[in-house]
Amino acid sequence: MHKLQGSGLPLFMVHGNGVDHQILLPLDEVLAELGMFERHYLDLPGFGQRESLSNAGGLPELADWLEKEIRAVVGDGPFALLGNSMGGLLCQEMADRFSGSVQGLFLIAPAVYADSKQRTLPDSAVAVVDQQLLESLKERDKQLFTDVAAMQTRPAWERFSTWVLPGLEAANLRAMAKLSKRYFLRPLPLHRESRLTIPVSIVCGRHDHVTGFEDPRLLAKRYADLHIIIIEQAGHNVHIEQPEAVEQELRAWSAKVRRSVSPTGNFPPDNHHSMG
Repeated sequence: MHKLQGSGLPLFMVHGNGVDHQILLPLDEVLAELGMFERHYLDLPGFGQRESLSNAGGLPELADWLEKEIRAVVGDGPFALLGNSMGGLLCQEMADRFSGSVQGLFLIAPAVYADSKQRTLPDSAVAVVDQQLLESLKERDKQLFTDVAAMQTRPAWERFSTWVLPGLEAANLRAMAKLSKRYFLRPLPLHRESRLTIPVSIVCGRHDHVTGFEDPRLLAKRYADLHIIIIEQAGHNVHIEQPEAVEQELRAWSAKVRRSVSPTGNFPPDNHHSMG
C-alpha cells in the first residue's frame, strides 16, 4: 500500500512496528490544511496490505527497502520525513542516507535505541481511565488498547479503534518474528558523527513505556535545529491521545520547513511523481 495525498514537497509517512499506514492518517487533515506537502503513506513490508520481504526481513532490510521506495519517487530531489515509533528510527536512518535531500524530520514517539533494553522507560501508567468504557469492550480489543493507552477514554478509544486496530489486526506475525531477530541498525543513527541542520521536531508522551520520552534528547548532538516537546497525559500513541497538541507542533515544524526550503516564501511548484 502506497497512498498518495495532495501536492507539494514530498513527505514520506513511516509507521511503527505491528501497525500500518493508517495510524498516521489522523494527521492528514492538518497536513492538507497546510497545503505544502505531497503525502506518501507507506505500508512497510509485512504490515497492512504490503507483502513481507522474502529476505532476512530485519530492520536493515526494511531500511534498504524504504530507501529504494523513496528514491523511486523523488530521485535526488528534496523531501521531508514523518515517522512514528520504529518508523521514527527508520526516518533517522533515511535522513543520513539522503542527507543532501531531506528537508526536515517530524518524529512521533520515535525509537532512538532499537534494543528495548537500552531505552530509558518510565513505568507503565494510566493518566485517565473510563472504567465503564473498558467494561464495554471485547476482551481482545481491551487488551490491545490498554497495552499502550495512557488515556483510556472514549475519544481515545474511538480514534484507536479507527486508526490503530485495523493495522494491528492485519500485521503479518511471521514477518514480525523475522524482524524481531534482526532488530538493529549498525551504527545507530544516534552514534554517527555527522550533524544535520534541518528542522527536526520530536513529540513524546510522558507515559510512553514503549520508546520513552528521555532518549530523544540524546539526538541533540546529531540535529542542530532540534525541538522536543513532551506531552503530559499521553502514552506511546501520543497523536491518538492528544491530537490537538501534536497538530500544533506539526504546524510549527511545517512553517520552519517552509522557511528553510524557500526563505523567499516562494514554495517549490507542485510535483507529481509516479508511484514507483
